[in-house]
Amino acid sequence: MGHKDDGNPESIDSELGRVTDNSPENRAAQPVKTWKGYIWDTWELPQDQRRLLFKVDGFILTFASIGYFLKNLDQTNVNNAFLSGMKEDLGMYSNELVTSSSIWTAGYVIGQIPFNLLMTRVSPRWVIPSLELLWGIATVSAASIKDYKSLYALRFFVGFLESGFYPGIHYMLGSWYTPRELGKRAMIFWLAGTIGQMFSGFLQAAAYTNLNGVKGYSGWRWLFIIDGIITLPLAALGFIFLPNLPQGGKKTWWITEKEHELSIKRMESVGRAGKQEWTKEKVRKILLSWHTYLLPLLYILWNNGNVQNAMGFWLKSFNADPPPVPGKHFSVADINNLPLPITGIFVIMAATWGWMSDGICRGARWPFIYAGTVLMGTFAIVLKLMPLYENITGRMIVYWFSYIGAGAGPLILSWINEICADDTEKRAIVIAAAGDFAYIVEAVAPNFIWKTTDFPSAQKGYTWCIVLQCLLVLATATVQVLLRRDNKRAKAKAAAEVTYLPASPDKSEEALEDQPEKGDLIREKSD
Repeated sequence: MGHKDDGNPESIDSELGRVTDNSPENRAAQPVKTWKGYIWDTWELPQDQRRLLFKVDGFILTFASIGYFLKNLDQTNVNNAFLSGMKEDLGMYSNELVTSSSIWTAGYVIGQIPFNLLMTRVSPRWVIPSLELLWGIATVSAASIKDYKSLYALRFFVGFLESGFYPGIHYMLGSWYTPRELGKRAMIFWLAGTIGQMFSGFLQAAAYTNLNGVKGYSGWRWLFIIDGIITLPLAALGFIFLPNLPQGGKKTWWITEKEHELSIKRMESVGRAGKQEWTKEKVRKILLSWHTYLLPLLYILWNNGNVQNAMGFWLKSFNADPPPVPGKHFSVADINNLPLPITGIFVIMAATWGWMSDGICRGARWPFIYAGTVLMGTFAIVLKLMPLYENITGRMIVYWFSYIGAGAGPLILSWINEICADDTEKRAIVIAAAGDFAYIVEAVAPNFIWKTTDFPSAQKGYTWCIVLQCLLVLATATVQVLLRRDNKRAKAKAAAEVTYLPASPDKSEEALEDQPEKGDLIREKSD
């Protein structure tokens, strides 16, 4: 799994489908296998790399995690505002809330690929904070709207401006970290948003309760003001502290010249390319590459193949009249609190996967995609077949663990970063396309598959989940087969080039040191 190190300065990576540089000067990019390295990889790196990554982690991970927390806050504020007086103040008595959500989705879908491509030409340290600054201003502006048509316009721009953050951060992470470091950091970033969703309701409720009527603003208007204001300082800090990409060649102010050179060498050692000129041939290669179509499919299937959280609907159904189980009912507090272990168990499991993927699996991502399909498919089958009201405690436990296999998403995006390492423009496009099309399916499919009226039984939804998990297994296996095929072709092509080298004194093994791929193949044959 992961990076194969056969003792040669270069070896073919069976998972990434490309040549990986394992020469002594670059081997330090890969951590030593000790227990400390499994806990956090920087402990086992040379001191210069440890110092570099301490800075990069501090600035990129902190900014990304807080930013994703705030982004999830912004995504939920309209629903909270609607339930807190905006409906009456703006006359939203029909489908205006759904329409505003659809308009936000349209902006989000339109922006992802263009913004990620922009980051291949303009440093993310300028693009990401600029987007955050603008969506913060747009969010604050929502506090002064007088009608729902103004809300529509602002929601489009908020969705459009927010669209560059999630794929952009993944592109940035993939531009700084090696495969032994990327998975856990992508997982930390993603889980920050999940935890943000857990606490957003509490924060929004507190803001409404304490500020309703202050300065003449309704509580729901204060929700937008607070969400926007807390976003603005983070955007300002991003302009100051986010680094340029190593492949961009421009040193960041808080990185020394030696650390800048080290960051470039680290990325060269794992084949991460910098920007290249757009040509007709380049466009043709991207359009004809199976990476462009199959890799986003992995993320689309994962994102839409997870079981929906039906526990709250199930708990509330006990209070129906007549009750399905006489004498058994759950309070509003129970309905809100009892499902909380689902998120807690999921966060622990997902974090474990991130550490295992980088550590004992040496950067391999596919084992966790397969593990997720088995777990999610199994729980979907159990929830589909298990009677709703016979074993209440047992079903509650099944609900708690039902999301345990949903942690493969960040690892899929990490895999895309690694597979497309040799073409940064394609890497940006494929990462953004994965999130883009996953979001489109997520916005449409639940209207037919996970209908509110079908809960808590949700038979169609569980069937949908089972089908998508099976398709995800097939798609992942296909990716592995194609990577191995490309690997064999690359190796055969390199061998053929060596075979037809003209015989001359300057083509000695020493001269071939300047042609690593060919030199390594000669050494392999001689061994």
